[in-house]
Amino acid sequence: MLIRGKVATTIKVAIVALISALLLTLTQSAFAKKEYVIAAFLAIAIFAINFTYFSKRTVPLKFFLPGILLLSAFVITPILYTVVMSTYNYKTGNYIGKEEAIGRIKALALEPDENNSAFDIVVGKFQESEAILVSDIENKAYFISTSERRFELLSDQVELDENFVAQRVNGFTPLDASEIASSKAATVRYFYNKQYFITVENLNVGAVFRQSLEYLPDQDIFKSLINDSIYRDNGNGNYVNPDDKSDFLEPGWRDPAWFTNYVRLVSDERVRDPLISVFIWTVVFATLTVLTQFSFGLLLALALNKPIRGRRIYRSILVLPYAMPSVMSILIWGGMFNTEFGAVNEILGSDIAWFQDPTFARFAVILVNLWLGFPYFYLVSSGSLQAIPSELLEAAAIDGANPRQVFSKVTLPLLLQILSPLLIASFAFNFNNFNLIYLLTGGGPREQLDGEIAGSTDILISYTYQIAFGSNLQDLGLASAISVLIFFLVASISLYGVRKSKVLESFT
Repeated sequence: MLIRGKVATTIKVAIVALISALLLTLTQSAFAKKEYVIAAFLAIAIFAINFTYFSKRTVPLKFFLPGILLLSAFVITPILYTVVMSTYNYKTGNYIGKEEAIGRIKALALEPDENNSAFDIVVGKFQESEAILVSDIENKAYFISTSERRFELLSDQVELDENFVAQRVNGFTPLDASEIASSKAATVRYFYNKQYFITVENLNVGAVFRQSLEYLPDQDIFKSLINDSIYRDNGNGNYVNPDDKSDFLEPGWRDPAWFTNYVRLVSDERVRDPLISVFIWTVVFATLTVLTQFSFGLLLALALNKPIRGRRIYRSILVLPYAMPSVMSILIWGGMFNTEFGAVNEILGSDIAWFQDPTFARFAVILVNLWLGFPYFYLVSSGSLQAIPSELLEAAAIDGANPRQVFSKVTLPLLLQILSPLLIASFAFNFNNFNLIYLLTGGGPREQLDGEIAGSTDILISYTYQIAFGSNLQDLGLASAISVLIFFLVASISLYGVRKSKVLESFT
């Protein structure tokens, strides 16, 4: 019996209040971390939940709202984020925002003096300011340096250790490691002379540097303090020397590139040529996978659709590959295809380098995917065969059709009408079957020494992964553009398949 009345209302209020409190906490955390989009989404979710479940006008929405919120958070939002990132110059060296990039450029724009001077130091306090006690052992000179000036010391004024490094002097208070970590003493630039300063390299060593670049905010340029070179914003996420385009400052920043990444897919042959070959193999791989899995599964279903002894045992055995975790199966098959001690070569009595030759690697991928997928199609084909009215088959036989004609003219068309959505879904799944490629071949073989990113067995999704994370140069903007392209390809092919199969006509 359902709970009604005041008890149900109390439970509803408690649950909604608990969820609202949790979301409000997450909203505050997101706002504090300047994740304003996430904070806005959570705030909208809080309002929608309270409005829906405390209003009598939104009864249908009470059932749909959780799904709508989850769909928006985990499907629509990632798609929109990927689309936005595809319009940015977002890659290695261009991860951060412009203001942060300017700060890092200034922090990194340091040049040592001619002698690469470095001194033993003690970090501490002097006249209530951060200071370092410096020992120039080579010249037997000692001094205290603050951010503004330098105080020379005589050797008899300082307390030296056995290595002639100054440890103490009147008025100077050393800091221990924990005090240094909790203060800004390690980040201060200590005065050395009018041109150079000392930075703390570690707790006991300071090095001499000078600033090599100056940022002019009014003009939004960097000026070299050494040779007067100018670096300007190139509109693509970097400060570049106009006289030498190869001379640019790092790091850069994420900057809108609009359709540049999409143009590169067509105009840049280093991206276009491997993308075309990978796309062709992806279509071939997904098509052959669906055809082989469906054909083999249907063949087994037809064979076991007849009353034979031990049919239940056979059916149980055929389902075992589907019951086993795919990750484990792929790794086991990877070991079986090993050139030196794999079971496949032992059975064949050969030394085939399965994963070093493109043709053998692709054959192995198709074979392993057949093993992983045929039980699924066996199950759905077996169930669909049971759903076909026996009267149709008997009528065809009475009209003089032989078993082959009955199958091709009656059974197969009815099966395809029933299974078309599953075939289309299987094609879409294998179009993005990242786990199989990554775990079995890693996308290879590929000539990494020649700078190849795309391997012989890479499909679009694994190729995208290689661009985004597979090398020292991670181009996330280009990878996002390819991801958007994959989305439209899969959606278009799936919609075309659904229309051609006329599977939706039964719903109209």
